Amino acid sequence: MDRGSQPRLAYLDTPVVAWLHDGLVDRLSRRARDAIESFRLVVSPIVELELSLLREIGRFRPVAARAIAALGDEIGLEYGSVPFRRVVEAATRQTWTRDPFDRIIVGEALAAGAALITKDDLIRHHCRSAIW
Repeated sequence: MDRGSQPRLAYLDTPVVAWLHDGLVDRLSRRARDAIESFRLVVSPIVELELSLLREIGRFRPVAARAIAALGDEIGLEYGSVPFRRVVEAATRQTWTRDPFDRIIVGEALAAGAALITKDDLIRHHCRSAIW
């Protein structure tokens, strides 16, 4: 079945986006790779900001927006469209972390009723829709 007809939605966590962009698919679990192949893929706009900050400290080389656009061309990655107010409402309930990026990424995935592909153990412990 082609990706366009998939009803399931999956958000990608920041490291997953970086690994996919850099071709490091061996860092992904089998389950994560299967989800990437079968779900409609989206990314929170906050991932672009986090990748930009990582670029500023030398931990990610490409311009974040270009990396995300390239993944749009390669795997159909899109930006999520949940209204920011709903994202913040859901993020506010994620009291298990002080990381604002994690709170927003998890909050947006939850507000969208979507899965979240992440290797992060803390996120996976607190987010039932997490896939790894």
